[in-house]
Amino acid sequence: MKLSIIIPVYNEEKTIASILNLVEDELKNLTVIKSYELIIVDDCSSDNSKAVLEKIVRNKQHYTLLSHDVNSGKGAAIRTAISKTSGDVVLIQDADLEYDPNDYNTLLKPLLDGKADVVYGSRFKGETTRVLYFWHYKGNQFLTFLSNMFTNLNLTDMETCYKAFRGDIIRNMILTSNRFGIEPEMTAKIAKIPELRIYEVPISYFGRTYSEGKKINWKDGFSAIWSIINFNLFTNKTDSFKKEFKLPD
Repeated sequence: MKLSIIIPVYNEEKTIASILNLVEDELKNLTVIKSYELIIVDDCSSDNSKAVLEKIVRNKQHYTLLSHDVNSGKGAAIRTAISKTSGDVVLIQDADLEYDPNDYNTLLKPLLDGKADVVYGSRFKGETTRVLYFWHYKGNQFLTFLSNMFTNLNLTDMETCYKAFRGDIIRNMILTSNRFGIEPEMTAKIAKIPELRIYEVPISYFGRTYSEGKKINWKDGFSAIWSIINFNLFTNKTDSFKKEFKLPD
């Protein structure tokens, strides 16, 4: 099995080297992974992220570094990365240290066992979690609840970064969101195919404060509400997947 890990990057010069080292270390432990690729997209960072990345990926066979000339948002970076993947499974990894690659085994197991087509890693299912903002936590719960109302899924963490897809599914998904609306958009679109097997597994979460570089804010919350409504009520299956998409056997 080949694993594609996509990593959107914006102003993460302090953490990008550490997260890549953690990813590499974890991949060495995943003996079921026969090959892998890291698709990294620098979203026009204004710090030294791109220079740090260029130094890291030099002469590294499994790395692909892409960059945006204009800052376009996390969703845009994810879309750019997806188009370059070739793995049987595609996993999304943030460039900060909030999500721990040690959870890859848990996240990938339902896919590797042939039980799942999509797996979400939930920050709210009992693993180690840093105690932080109450209203941010309640906001995540509300957005997940609202999304579940429209999708009829029983997720506990729709906004999680850790999402893993069978490659043929995510590469055939038509995605349009540029910023954090990518999370409810993906969720709404996989829900349009009842045959897809969606699993959720517990993951650790080491959230950071705004002074430490956290970027999502209240404006993104309102944008997420609109995305939930838009992609569930005003987008159909034809608008969500390419014509050539067929359900995997």
